[in-house]
Amino acid sequence: QVQLVESGGGLVQAGGSLRLSCAASGSSGRINMMGWHRQAPGKPRDLVASITQDGATTYVDSVKGRFTIPRDYAKNALYLQMHSLKPEATAVSYCNADDLVTTWSSYWGQGTQVSVSA
Repeated sequence: QVQLVESGGGLVQAGGSLRLSCAASGSSGRINMMGWHRQAPGKPRDLVASITQDGATTYVDSVKGRFTIPRDYAKNALYLQMHSLKPEATAVSYCNADDLVTTWSSYWGQGTQVSVSA
């Protein structure tokens, strides 16, 4: 079993920066994909960025060039560095981890609120 805990959310002004953190514990050695999703009120949960065990990254078009998704494999930690934040980014951000080797299971954190003021 894998447990994920997010931190680093909060209130930031438009144009500012924020870094989210995700700590993984449990059977994290079998995780090969991690990512961040966000869910605004009344909207579905959408992928923001992901990173594979080999370091390959993907980003939703709207955040390319402004967000990065560093991963510390030794610490089983995931980060989301966000720059030039826009009010549209106001949402609950969730850390996700996938075991695509043994259990083919998807794990989620509890979420952390990101609020961007105009």
